[in-house]
Amino acid sequence: MSRILPPFDDTVQLDDMPVDISDTSPIVRNNDIAESHVRTPDVEVVAGDISKHRAYFMVFVLLFINLLNYMDRFTIAGVLVDIQNYYHIGNSEAGLIQTVFIVSYMIFSPIFGYLGDRYNRKFIMGGGITLWSLLTLSGSFIGKDHFWAFILIRAAVGIGEASYSTIAPTIIADLFAKDLRTRMLMVFYFAIPVGSGLGYVVGANIAKAFGAWQWALRFTPVLGIICVILIFIVLKEPQRGHAEGGSHLRNSSYLQDLKELAKTKSFVLSTLGFTCVAFVTGALALWAPSYMFNVIKAQGQDADEGNIAFIFGGITVAAGFIGVALGAEASRRYKRINPRADPLVCAFGLLMCTPFLFFGLWLSESNIPVSWALIFFGETFLCLNWSIIADILLYVVIPTRRSTAEAVQILISHALGDAGSPYLIGVISDALATKYPKDERLSPSVESSTLRNAFYITPFVCVIGGGFFLATALFIQKDREKAEKITKVGGPTLNINGGIDNPNLTLGENDSITVANPDRSNVL
Repeated sequence: MSRILPPFDDTVQLDDMPVDISDTSPIVRNNDIAESHVRTPDVEVVAGDISKHRAYFMVFVLLFINLLNYMDRFTIAGVLVDIQNYYHIGNSEAGLIQTVFIVSYMIFSPIFGYLGDRYNRKFIMGGGITLWSLLTLSGSFIGKDHFWAFILIRAAVGIGEASYSTIAPTIIADLFAKDLRTRMLMVFYFAIPVGSGLGYVVGANIAKAFGAWQWALRFTPVLGIICVILIFIVLKEPQRGHAEGGSHLRNSSYLQDLKELAKTKSFVLSTLGFTCVAFVTGALALWAPSYMFNVIKAQGQDADEGNIAFIFGGITVAAGFIGVALGAEASRRYKRINPRADPLVCAFGLLMCTPFLFFGLWLSESNIPVSWALIFFGETFLCLNWSIIADILLYVVIPTRRSTAEAVQILISHALGDAGSPYLIGVISDALATKYPKDERLSPSVESSTLRNAFYITPFVCVIGGGFFLATALFIQKDREKAEKITKVGGPTLNINGGIDNPNLTLGENDSITVANPDRSNVL
């Protein structure tokens, strides 16, 4: 007896195929395979028993949580000068506040990535957000003589945030496919710049209204508890890979997942490109308001930390909203004529950010309004890539490895990016300040000068990141096609050289298998 095994689909039985199955018959026409087995399903929402309206509402809840996530993260930057005065710390220690948070965030991300690929994601996120809310609240009660206790609590907050950031995008990927997924990711990643900007504005103004910076850390935990309630009421766990026809996939070992990710060149290179984005955004996020505060003071003008946070936060919100929308839409349209559009748009954004960022710093000494305008355009170009990078990861990695891939990307991008950049800027600034007399080092003129010179690192990092995205464009099409074939029809279950692992195919003692391939036929 002879059975025919199609080239990619390991679940189709021969008896269901309307073809002649004699040993001498032609196997499969090339165009039949190319057209019927490789195409991504033309569906918008395919999530089992989850309705379309509920899927949209789930994205709204995830957006709200992501917004709160970044608000909480950048509230510290909005009241940084107050924190420095309260704990009597310099720039190095202030930069450490953000660095320890990012370090714990990136260390625990692989753990939650492993769990997110294997267990119920709703409960993981709910528990993590509860932890993050309680820790943020407790940090507001640390006394002025216990700065290191405050540092440790901010580090622990990163554990809670890691539970969410590694998992939420994969839920969206399991609800939507194709262009609609791109749009939903665009909506989801609006939260990064908008939430960051609101963190500055809300944090600084709540502190001003209540007369103490601690109240800025007591606002987001209340919203965090609301988020936990919404998670358990609204969110429903979608089947992994269902929107792309990949619900048949099963988890491989964690080590095998890591090996496969390391072999996916577009994932590795886009992660390195995103690392450069994280480096620049981390440095700007923490230090830009303090830098502009000192620049204005050095020019003899009145400077209010709350007003500066409001301006920088407004710029961040507007630039992020415009940048994320433009990036996602430009990429979606450009992909119609160029399948390498995603990494090319990311590279364009980083390379265009470079001159605006450089001249924004350079002109800040002489013209504050022009400097603000240049920073706005620089941030807009920098934000082009947020949703695109997430989309790249989701379509070059199969569904059962996506949380792990998110975790690995978070680990690398933060370890080499914004975990160190705020601290590095602070250290360079303090080192440059040693050239001045001790009684002048904390003056606004010295603070602004040393921070500006330290900031000049960031435009060069943008150029390096642009290079990584250009390299990603060389491999993106091949990696995407490979992931789609595996997801759609179970490609990895076929091993021509080592045998066949196919739970749906049962062979008798005298059976033989003819493997149909567009390029060759093999009898095993």
